[in-house]
Amino acid sequence: MAARFEKLVFPGSLGAELAARLELPAGKPVAYALFAHCFTCGKDVFAAGRIAEALAGKGIAVLRFDFTGLGASGGDFANTNFSSNIEDLVRAADFLRESYQAPKLLIGHSLGGAAVLSAARRVPEAVAVATIGAPADPAHVKQLFTDAIPDIEAAGEAEVSLAGRPFRIRKQFLDDIAAQQKGDGLAKLGKALIVFHAPRDRIVGIDNARTIFEAARHPKSFVSLDDADHLLSRRADAVYVAEVLAAWATRYLGAVAAAPQETTEPGMVVVAEAGPPAGRLAQRIVAGGHLLTADEPASAGGGDTGPNPYDLLLAALGACTSMTLRLYADHKKWPLDRVSVRLRHDKIHAADCADCETREGRIDYIERELDLAGPLDPAQRQRLLEIAEKCPVHRSLRSENKIVTRLAAATAARRV
Repeated sequence: MAARFEKLVFPGSLGAELAARLELPAGKPVAYALFAHCFTCGKDVFAAGRIAEALAGKGIAVLRFDFTGLGASGGDFANTNFSSNIEDLVRAADFLRESYQAPKLLIGHSLGGAAVLSAARRVPEAVAVATIGAPADPAHVKQLFTDAIPDIEAAGEAEVSLAGRPFRIRKQFLDDIAAQQKGDGLAKLGKALIVFHAPRDRIVGIDNARTIFEAARHPKSFVSLDDADHLLSRRADAVYVAEVLAAWATRYLGAVAAAPQETTEPGMVVVAEAGPPAGRLAQRIVAGGHLLTADEPASAGGGDTGPNPYDLLLAALGACTSMTLRLYADHKKWPLDRVSVRLRHDKIHAADCADCETREGRIDYIERELDLAGPLDPAQRQRLLEIAEKCPVHRSLRSENKIVTRLAAATAARRV
């Protein structure tokens, strides 16, 4: 069973159905986590997806969802506020508890971080909380639409532009965040806390991280994100947070230190779409308990998150070639220090290949170059060149192949 995801829905605090995505590990989850995204963002932003993927690799299932009125969730955003976000979080935790297992880890990005801190005490099973670029005071979000506040106060509501998209903000939203108590409950959090924040964050200043960290009690940790931006829009920054958080979480959740092993029979490889935000062509591969990725470059409509299928084919041939030469040289006790294989794939006209059976159309052309380091004599090098032709993968590619494709047995969807 490969790492996978499920699309789910559950009722939100204002009665609308909320759209969610549950990232599942390859095998039985050792724990569940709940992720709250940033203000006006959605569950499928890159940072959220990368963090969920990394945690799934540690055996931790992650539920992320769109708050009421955002993304694919129902409801009107204008009717929401910080309190309703907290209630949505609690409803999400309730849903996990009833349908799977209560979350042991709560993660919040930006205003979502403030929300998980406020909701944490209402999720008694949670033992750890992580915030990323979170404000110490929910009212901090007002700076995103400061110029519109007089209109909101006067007319009761106004349309504001946030991240290039229009949102309607009502006075009740301002009243709600003003009523929130700063740092409420942090001293009594009773859970392990890790605070991620970038010193150069221009949306939520680093002083917010200091306020949160000082108000909380141990065990607590702080991780500087250096020059990352608020949304972790650079891939490297999101990956860094994901890896550090995944490692930190295992300390408190009792999760395994590596991805769960593949449970299918030996020799089976499972490939499944990685899904958003990795990209529409990104694939997740589980082979013998090892997690790999495949994709296409941007020029071919992919996200370049991994090697393309032909690169993987070359990698298989190259790895098999190198292993075969190593085994042969060791058996002969030849002084082969290191093997390096460079491969290239292309399509050529059959007419250009003098020793090919196919005479029309185009054929696959693989060029393989061996770099054999060590004090080998010319005869040994020539023999190793011949042995490369006997690599099992090479033989498979050159032999007649039969590929049988069938549909998997239909299974009923667990959720919509």
